Amino acid sequence: MTDVARFHDVAQRTVAGFPEPFRAGAQNVLLRVVDWPPRDILNDMQIRNPLELTGMYDGVPMTHKSFADPAPFPDTVWLFREPILNEWRDRGDIELDDLIAHVTVHEFAHHFGWSDDDIAAIDRWWE
Repeated sequence: MTDVARFHDVAQRTVAGFPEPFRAGAQNVLLRVVDWPPRDILNDMQIRNPLELTGMYDGVPMTHKSFADPAPFPDTVWLFREPILNEWRDRGDIELDDLIAHVTVHEFAHHFGWSDDDIAAIDRWWE
């Protein structure tokens, strides 16, 4: 089963497994699973091939928020099902649920204020 519901379930279980205080900090973030990245997001990020984007954090990282700031849109973590499935098939060496969890953690790390370089410094996923 590789449908949207499975992806959402795995991502929700991943977030529920975050240690405190990360779990509390993730509670108000929307989790969206869609088949493909929206074209406007790809254009904004100057990505031509939608298979290159497996997930995205859209919001203001916690390290940059102020209680005085208005919050017109909720923070959102996006998971893009087809690009994740493509990476899973291409790699062939990992379980799908592990890849979904990995992308979820990576995108929530951005919510907590980590840059891609910060994540790469401790991420042993690609070794």
